[in-house]
Amino acid sequence: MCEKHQDQAHGASEAAISGARFKVAEMTCDHCAATIRKAFATTMPGTEISIDLASREVTVAGDAAAAAETLRAAGYESQPIG
Repeated sequence: MCEKHQDQAHGASEAAISGARFKVAEMTCDHCAATIRKAFATTMPGTEISIDLASREVTVAGDAAAAAETLRAAGYESQPIG
């Protein structure tokens, strides 16, 4: 169960994009993914984002520092990948 949202994880994934990749260990359910998407829509409108719940990875086509800050502001700690 997702400790943040008490929802069940679904392991859905989306088509991969090229950009800054982050491991987001606390992202475990669809609600987590929706929260992250909403944060990017607000702080970095129009930014292409890919979320893979199965691997708990977020890829963002854009500024890596701004993406990391957006994840933090949404309540998620992240680690850059690669």
